[in-house]
This record gives sequence, C-alpha cells and structure tokens, in this order.
Amino acid sequence: MRRTVMVMLVVAIALDAAYWAIWFTQRDWIASEHTQAYYDFENAFPLADLWLGLVCVLALVTLVRRRPTALLWLVATGAAGLYLGSMDLLYDLEHDIFTKGGGGAFEAVIVAVTWIFSITVLRYAWTRRGELLAGDRGVPEDSEPPPPAP
Repeated sequence: MRRTVMVMLVVAIALDAAYWAIWFTQRDWIASEHTQAYYDFENAFPLADLWLGLVCVLALVTLVRRRPTALLWLVATGAAGLYLGSMDLLYDLEHDIFTKGGGGAFEAVIVAVTWIFSITVLRYAWTRRGELLAGDRGVPEDSEPPPPAP
C-alpha cells in the first residue's frame, strides 16, 4: 500500500501541474463553462492547488525517506484534497456543471479522483500512523498493521 500511495502522490503532483499549465495556456481544452463567473471561480484555486502540490511533494519525500513527519504531510495532503474537492463539488452542483457535456464529465472525474485520492491518503496515514511515526525504525512495509484497539 505504501508504494501505491507514493504513486498516487506522484500522479497528483503531475495532474495538478498539468491542469494549471493547460488552464493558463489552453483554457478551452478543460473549461466546463465559458462565463466570467466560472473563470473567476477557477482562478481562485491556483494558490490552494499550489499548497496541495507542495504538501504532496513533502508527503512523498518524507514517505520515501521514512521520516516520522510523513504522517503530518499525508494528513495535510488528504485534508487539503478533501477541502478543495468539497469546494469544487458544491460549486459544480449549484451551477449544474456536471450536466454540461464533456466539460461536465471531466469536472465530475476531477471531483471523484480528488475525493478518492484524499480519502485513500488519509486512511493510509491513519491506519499506519504507528509505523509512520516510527520512521526508518518502524515496521517493515509488507507487514500487516496492528488490529484496531477495542
């Protein structure tokens, strides 16, 4: 599972960078709407997505190096993703974005992937918190986590 989370972090970083590169160079490729309100909404996200990208990088680096701070950065990653995914979901629902053809479908995929990614990272971090906090002195990566406390 550790390797899966690392791959997910790499993919998240790449997708975040690719999305904003496309948004600022070929917006029509990914825009779900072409209204000023929609552009204003999307233009409010780069700083928050930069934070998400940064905590993904920090989570990845500390996870690879088996540092105890990996727990912090994984939780920050999951929380940032859920927050951004929630904002996106609510806007999309309030403005019927999901019903707007290919752009709406693309937006639905973004929301779903963000939620799945975030919940997976949070679940991984929480269920392996002891191992993560132990760092390189921890449990071997292929071992099963301890059963939950009663």
